This record gives sequence, C-alpha cells and structure tokens, in this order.
Amino acid sequence: MPKYKLTIEYDGTGYRGWQIQKNARSIQGTLIQAAQQLFGPDIDIQGAGRTDAGVHAMGQVAHLDAAREIPPQKIMTGLNDLLPSNINILSVEKVNARFHARHHALSRTYLYLISTCRTAFGKRYVWWVRDALNIQRMQTAGRLFQGFHDFASFADRRVDKDVSSRVKMDAVDVTSRESLIILRFSASHFLWRMVRRMAGVLVEVGRGNLALADVEKMLKQFSDVPAKWTAPPSGLFLMQVLYEGDRTETVRVPFLLTPERGSS
Repeated sequence: MPKYKLTIEYDGTGYRGWQIQKNARSIQGTLIQAAQQLFGPDIDIQGAGRTDAGVHAMGQVAHLDAAREIPPQKIMTGLNDLLPSNINILSVEKVNARFHARHHALSRTYLYLISTCRTAFGKRYVWWVRDALNIQRMQTAGRLFQGFHDFASFADRRVDKDVSSRVKMDAVDVTSRESLIILRFSASHFLWRMVRRMAGVLVEVGRGNLALADVEKMLKQFSDVPAKWTAPPSGLFLMQVLYEGDRTETVRVPFLLTPERGSS
C-alpha cells in the first residue's frame, strides 16, 4: 500500500479534538471521510499528536495509507476540495511504507497565545487575560520546566493513567509581540492537557498568585492545583512536528492581533 505524509493546519473550534470517536465531530474522522471519497474505503490516517477539543494546529502531521497510488499534488488538491474550510492540507509527500507519523516524530512544539487586549476577531484563537502579567517572572518560571521532570501535576491522569509522567522538556520560551504573549513549549512528547496546565500556571505566576518556589514544588511532588488553572483550549496550537533531518522553525503565529485601542 502506498503511504503519504500529510502536513495539516486546522481550526479546532467545533471539533472534539483530533482523535476519531463515536457520535462526535473530529479532525481525524473528517479527514478519513474526505480521503475515502478520493481513494475508496480502504484507507487509514494516523496523526502525530492527539490535540484536544478546541485546540488548533499549524503543522499537524499525519500518515495516510491507501490502496492505490495518486500523485501527491492531486491528493492535496483533491482533499482540500472535499474538506471543510477550517481544515487545510499544506503539503503531501510520498514516504517509505515504514514511516509512522507518531512513532517517528522526534519532538513536538506547541504555542499558547495570550492576548493582553480584548478582541472580537481573535477570541477563538487566544486566551484574553484581563490582568497585567509580569513577563519576566513568567520567563523565569518557564525555565523551571526545562529538563527532565515528572509532570504528574500537569497531566490528566484519567486519560494518561498508564503512561509515564516523566518528560524531557527541551525548551519553554515566553515572548511578547504587539498585544500577544507567546508561550512556546518543545518536547519529545506531551501528556494530556499538560501544555494547557503549564500555560495556566505561568499565567498565575505572571499575575503574582504563584511564587517560583510553588512551581518547583509542583515538579517535585504531586499537586492537583494546576488542574484548576487549566488554560482554555482556544489559545493552543500544535505548531510543528520534527522528524529526522527537519529544522526547527522560528516562532510563527497564524495572525497578529493589533487592536487600535485596549479594553477598559
């Protein structure tokens, strides 16, 4: 069976996440329905990351197994003609039959976007935080996450109960651009809701409600506090999945909020 690597962007609003499930609209399920119209029923699509309900992607990667061969450009055009406008195939590449989008991924990078201004147009893609945030404190707290830690305090164990909570975090960056505060998280893999809980904790540090010592303690012993500060899914994007030979992209966002005035 020929195999293809798909790079995909999507607006996760209105979907119950990436993973196909009964009686719910999913990104994977929508892609499979489109691919079946193009290739026939004997296909399979598997993604590199299982984004949660309402979470977006600028660079999700999936592999497509099909029963027959179609030129990659025709696959991209054909799928995009069949898909809703909030899912877009960015590229299609024929790959070795052994390629697996999830198992062969070396790292994943997520962005979390926080808006410092209220916006009517960006609400689906940011978390508007009304309070002033101390970016320097957030940057210092972000560095505490880097390295190899037990992230049990930041995982949803109802889903990842049989998975090790120890993760090597390659980088956590906090930067600002216009009215956005951009959190970037890079690691080999992430636990369910881990990024949203880290984002929520960083915001509480920025608000002054958490000390750096509190964050360090969460990494050393289990705490259920991060769960109550889980950031909303609207601001979270899977930006890039890296494979052997790939280069790390610079931080990019799908838009830049530049409101003429702030919110009172």
